Amino acid sequence: MGIRVDIDIMLAKRKMAVGELAERIGITPANLAVLKNGRAKAVRFTTLQSLCEVLGCQPGDLLVYEPDTAQAEAGQDTTPATRG
Repeated sequence: MGIRVDIDIMLAKRKMAVGELAERIGITPANLAVLKNGRAKAVRFTTLQSLCEVLGCQPGDLLVYEPDTAQAEAGQDTTPATRG
């Protein structure tokens, strides 16, 4: 799966609606839904910053790494290679 965005958890903790969050961070509710539902391919740092400011959290509160299940089950190393 890769990176999961846990906006729902923070919204519930803050008792905030998706529409209100979208308005306060300056994106459309449709674009926030793409991010919230795991369909986004990227997120701008400015958007992440706005999410953190409005929700009063850190990026690590919103982003969770999950290894791909196929690779994990096969015992493959999912750690990125380092250059050196």
